[in-house]
Amino acid sequence: MWLKSIKSKIMVFAILATLIPSLGLGLLSFRQNEAQIDANVTRELRALTRYASREIEFWMDKHVHEVRVSATSGTVIDGLSTIDRPQTRTRGSAPGKNPQALAHYLRSVREKLDTILELTVVNAAGKTVASSAATPPAITLPSDWPQESLTDGLVVVTPHWNEQYDTATLSIALPVLSYNNMLIGALVAVLDLHTLQPELKSATKSPPGEVLLLDRDGRTLVSSQINGDKLIQLDESSLRRLHAQPGESLVFRGTTYQEVIGLADMSAELPVTIVAERDRAEVYGTWIKQRNMFLALVGALLLLVTAVAFQMGRSIVGPLQRLIGAADRIAGGDLDVRLAATRNDELGHLTQVFNQMADRLRHNHAQIMAANQAMQLQNQVLETLSITDSLTGLYNRSKLDAILSDELARFKRTQRHFTMLMMDIDYFKTLNDSYGHVIGDEILTAVARILVQSIRSIDYAARYGGDEFIIILVETSADHALKTAERIRSQVENMCYNANGSTITVTVSIGIVQCQSDDGTPTAVFARADSALYEAKHAGRNRAHHAC
Repeated sequence: MWLKSIKSKIMVFAILATLIPSLGLGLLSFRQNEAQIDANVTRELRALTRYASREIEFWMDKHVHEVRVSATSGTVIDGLSTIDRPQTRTRGSAPGKNPQALAHYLRSVREKLDTILELTVVNAAGKTVASSAATPPAITLPSDWPQESLTDGLVVVTPHWNEQYDTATLSIALPVLSYNNMLIGALVAVLDLHTLQPELKSATKSPPGEVLLLDRDGRTLVSSQINGDKLIQLDESSLRRLHAQPGESLVFRGTTYQEVIGLADMSAELPVTIVAERDRAEVYGTWIKQRNMFLALVGALLLLVTAVAFQMGRSIVGPLQRLIGAADRIAGGDLDVRLAATRNDELGHLTQVFNQMADRLRHNHAQIMAANQAMQLQNQVLETLSITDSLTGLYNRSKLDAILSDELARFKRTQRHFTMLMMDIDYFKTLNDSYGHVIGDEILTAVARILVQSIRSIDYAARYGGDEFIIILVETSADHALKTAERIRSQVENMCYNANGSTITVTVSIGIVQCQSDDGTPTAVFARADSALYEAKHAGRNRAHHAC
């Protein structure tokens, strides 16, 4: 009879439950051990990719420097200038000999540098002038080299497998400048990526694992394995997962082992994917054996506990599971929960108390949600009022100062310019005195609408004070800002305002300044913009003035 009471059944269950902590602690220990192994392997693989990335950067810098030395040599410059402009040949030079002489020079340079497979000189139009190879590689040069590229320019072609040389190659092009710094062509070099193989991994400094460089299709270009197979391709799904989670270790079918733990990173120097991987069987071999033995023991114990718990479940576990399920639903936000109280024992009383608690929670939740919604609406209103001008709806002076401080900080980090437009309405005080403040407010509101319609969503418009407005154009040069200013000035001038039967024409004067490296504070930018605005007024108003 003692087994029929809830208390007795809980005691029996508690005795059996003493087995569960030991099992739980064992599983937790294995899980923590697995997590520690994962963390260690991930840390080691990240160290491998970082090491390989640094070595790629050093390798790239070294060989770009070698090619740049050749591109700036007098032989290349003189040869290209003479070949490309026959009228500039010096007296005594034989026609038609310069290409051969330049090709001979390129072959001599290539023979001294093991990494370089080919050297080709092309003119500014991209036409081959001379090459160390019988069939020079095709490379597309920029149609218009950027100004900074005349000294630091570098065109990198995506690495690929070169069937001619039976190795992975990388083509780069550097501009060739005349003695008066005019672009006259480019020097194209084909580099042997196989020379990177010894640099990808250090036998003493690198942790265990293999490093591979993959092209965009997942094919192996270079491997840290000395006898690694060529052009082994990673399956598409694994490549996609590695690209989607850079720096995170994943398990996939690798190129060096049947199943590997690996991670990927993108090289900052080359358009390749750096993959570091280790054999999963080697990493988890001992752990898997211990885990399997432990799971076998747990399985045997679970069979015994299940046989006993099956008899107890009908009277205890079933009702408790329903209570737990209802509690989980409430914890998940579903408060419309009510259980049927059909028992007269302790569980029946607990069910009734649970239903009462659920009823109170529903009532309190409704009150809290109503109060929270009202508070959110008030906060939104207060936030809007704190940063906007009540008349025009534009940002106010306080918000403008914060925006300008952020833009100055961003400019110092990225060197991406922004431009400020400071404008005011010409003779606004006269308009106010003549037609009243109501008409003046309408004019301010109309001008504000034009400003909002004339800028992009990433730009900012604010009321500086009185009839003065400020526009900040993000990542915009002064030339483009001048076009925007002229468009605003024209739209304002073309709008007509009716007041007491009279037609009012409004114009604005605009000062334009571009951020500078010596703009330390928002006050400095405001001062230069105000000076530009003064120049616009001094020049006759209704115009935009750019301060250089």
